[in-house]
Amino acid sequence: MPTESETEYDPTLGRKFIFVTGGVMSGLGKGITAASTGRLLKNAGFDVTAVKIDPYLNVDAGTMNPFQHGEVYVLEDGGEVDLDLGNYERFLGTQMTSDHNVTTGKTYQHVIEKERAGDYLGKTVQIIPHITNDIKRRIREAAEGTDVCLVEVGGTVGDIEGMPYLEALRQFAHEEPEENVLFTHVTLVPYSKNGEQKTKPTQHSVKEVRSIGLQPDIIVGRSEDALQPSVKEKIALFCDIPTEAVFSNPDVEDVYHVPLVVEEEGLDQYVLERLEIDDEALPQGERANEWRDIVTTEKTGTIDIALVGKYDLEDAYMSIHESLKHAGFELGVDIETHWVDADEMADKHRERLRQADGVIVPGGFGMRGTEGKIEAVRYARENDVPFLGLCLGFQMAVVEYARNVLGYEDAHSAEMNEETPHPVIDILPEQYEVENMGGTMRLGEHTTVIEPETLAYDLYGDTSCSERHRHRYEVNPEYFEDFADEPMIFSGTAGNRMEILELDDHPFFFGTQFHPEYSSRPDDPSPPFVGLVEAILEETDVDSRETGSAGDDTDDRTDTPDTEVTA
Repeated sequence: MPTESETEYDPTLGRKFIFVTGGVMSGLGKGITAASTGRLLKNAGFDVTAVKIDPYLNVDAGTMNPFQHGEVYVLEDGGEVDLDLGNYERFLGTQMTSDHNVTTGKTYQHVIEKERAGDYLGKTVQIIPHITNDIKRRIREAAEGTDVCLVEVGGTVGDIEGMPYLEALRQFAHEEPEENVLFTHVTLVPYSKNGEQKTKPTQHSVKEVRSIGLQPDIIVGRSEDALQPSVKEKIALFCDIPTEAVFSNPDVEDVYHVPLVVEEEGLDQYVLERLEIDDEALPQGERANEWRDIVTTEKTGTIDIALVGKYDLEDAYMSIHESLKHAGFELGVDIETHWVDADEMADKHRERLRQADGVIVPGGFGMRGTEGKIEAVRYARENDVPFLGLCLGFQMAVVEYARNVLGYEDAHSAEMNEETPHPVIDILPEQYEVENMGGTMRLGEHTTVIEPETLAYDLYGDTSCSERHRHRYEVNPEYFEDFADEPMIFSGTAGNRMEILELDDHPFFFGTQFHPEYSSRPDDPSPPFVGLVEAILEETDVDSRETGSAGDDTDDRTDTPDTEVTA
């Protein structure tokens, strides 16, 4: 084995490892399967962490289009990572770091930098051992100090870009005692037209895995319904594993129910026995049960939220959707989120916005859709509709107020219009000389000082809060005095930076420069989201509301002015 000085690879780090791969197609739910397994192990008393491997060449997810890859999730340390890290934080209740997201870009960049520095002493630098050792090093360092580390390999088995990672895992298993490593393979079990569950895709997927040198210890079948006993037996026979190692992961109403489903299947107990840590686990009667209590909370009604964005993809706003669920758990209501196309709002979505109980304008970048977002802010402000603006939504609230209340008709963000005579939103001073886009924004957790006797103070219950940021632009200090005596106040600041805005004499009008959705958890919902839902409940009788009312043709808000929404 290469020495540590040559490879920075210490094979003694970490304890137990569960590797999760996927076959047949992407998007099957490898991340949720891994996170659910981790949740159950944590309930049993173990310290659990997770690593997400993304085989793309990007160094991180920061420059990737949310429509193609889902939201960019931001960690406390400022890492811009894959959205599955958000699932891990929410399910495991732990804080991840940038080191928990391994990408091909990171790995190759590090190895090449070492080669340029002469660290390999003239040796030929190759995929094996240098890249594979760097992959193993990253996994072990991320796992250090924990009982169990879950490692999800993105993509599907057979993808050319994933081959170095699978080879690294083969070596990893070779170096470890058998009881320290567990391979879980998640695969699709579709239905034929005659209603039969088909195992052939799983068989071919496992054959591909085995050709690489990996033998799954567990197979999780993703299907619309639970796997039939005969189907489990067939998969076991053709994939050379015990029948009790084949588990169902059927479609569920909410991803937070997946731990409950796989627990009923016995997945957690099988994992504990296979890793030989069942004797260390808490007895069944003493295991944490808060998760089940939270996610099965009885709901008393439904409210409708209009999410005014430019990506018709739930994954692009995943943390917002999840934060609303968490607020719903806390307050005992279901929340239906209805996407409103900010770019086509006047033509196609005015009625949906008009009938919503609350409005959220999320973050984003670029000019497209900003005028629609500004009009959505105006509608919420003028019609007393509970409103939450996040990052760009916060900035567009400032622009809308400057235009329609302060009288600066041409006010805008310098990001959208460099020639605006009133750049009420301008670039951060430290961004003036920045040339590279990746990893150069104001990122990660920063502290905001909160004014007493404000809505922000009521929500957070303190004179400060620490939340995660991702932005290049901020409220222009030159316009602070213009807002000084207005009903809109900046109730949260970070030095000379405006972080929170709110509006007096409004049921709920709240905006944050930061992203509170990234720190929301099922057992610890984000205060701004709880505040939004509470305000809606105070304004609306939801006890007999039917789900999905925002898509109906009736108008529940006939007692308020009907402001024309244009874009």
